[in-house]
Amino acid sequence: MADRVILHCDLNNFFASVSLLSHPSLYSLPVAVCGDKEERHGIILAKNELAKSYGVKTAEAIFEAKAKCPDLVLLKPDYEKYREYSAAAYNIYSKYTDMIEPFGIDECWLDVTGSRLLFGDGETIAHSIRKEIKAQLGITVSVGVSFNKAFAKLGSDMKKPDAVTVISKENFKDKVWPLPVSDLLFAGKRTCERLADCGIFTIGDLAACSDGTLKHLLGKNGEQLKKYALGLDDSPVAHQNDIYIPKSVGRSVTRAKDFTSRDEVLETFTELAEDISDTLRKYSLLAGGVQVHIRNSALNVREFSQALEHPTNSPTLLVKKGMELFDKNVFLDQPLRSVGLRAINLKDGDIAIQQDFFGVLESDEKQEKIDDSVWAVKKKFGRDSLKTARTVKKDD
Repeated sequence: MADRVILHCDLNNFFASVSLLSHPSLYSLPVAVCGDKEERHGIILAKNELAKSYGVKTAEAIFEAKAKCPDLVLLKPDYEKYREYSAAAYNIYSKYTDMIEPFGIDECWLDVTGSRLLFGDGETIAHSIRKEIKAQLGITVSVGVSFNKAFAKLGSDMKKPDAVTVISKENFKDKVWPLPVSDLLFAGKRTCERLADCGIFTIGDLAACSDGTLKHLLGKNGEQLKKYALGLDDSPVAHQNDIYIPKSVGRSVTRAKDFTSRDEVLETFTELAEDISDTLRKYSLLAGGVQVHIRNSALNVREFSQALEHPTNSPTLLVKKGMELFDKNVFLDQPLRSVGLRAINLKDGDIAIQQDFFGVLESDEKQEKIDDSVWAVKKKFGRDSLKTARTVKKDD
């Protein structure tokens, strides 16, 4: 079987690049897109190349970025325009293949194996896409070309902006193995720290490490990362007509003022759970577990999770289990900057659920019926037709 030809297209500095299209006078200045400082979302979301040259980094606080670059120009995000340009880029990709898998709003994998007779080899197609994006949208894209998804993603990161990088079976050891492990797909910070403790710093070190050592350190994730390092990633690129099914559904909130009481968290969880429940119902899914996320004023993040005895899409039960987790693990000894709730271990809502023969879950089942009735009313008459008393504001 012939090798696959996979592209990874990464729109360069996407938020900043699209925002600058409306502010052409700022092209020669260091620019960053950031959240609303007054609403406590004061972090850098994206930056242009000039800002990057000053050391400005995504996700750092605005005051940190300003310390590095006092003349940094800050722009508010325009998410509607970002979605518009993301869709336009997708339309360009679809001229070359129908096997397109989004990886966020500004990145996509393309399988162009079957497109070569029409458009040329992978590198030729990558350059055609690069030129078309630039000419039609006024922004740039970096494209990685390889025989698997992991290396294509690496390639798009190696040269920026407006570049094409080819990683082949013949050159990947020279190009990929000297890179730090952190460059590899799904190698997170904690994973890299554990590997570094054992003297594994580069992708080549990872490739040479024994299976037993990696399994001991990282479990199945270690085995998968080694496969990536060896170029053995055989994961397919999704077809554009494939139905998207989420693996988890979560929401989080950063408030203008810190959370300082349990009641504030409960009110927020109640609002988040309604959004989560709507999404679960949309995809006919049930939550098999709940995860709670908190971030304190020092920006330290903690997460807690718990399996559910009875899979559910009930917002009331999601809040109940979420607050049980919160009460068990969080003492509010310091204010919380953000909280989040997530439905995890999702299950097909159409499958048969084990019956409760002993009546232990009878009250939960009654609550689910109530929530089903509420959802049916809201679906017919609008989301605001019924509200939980806890979420109704005094001005409503």
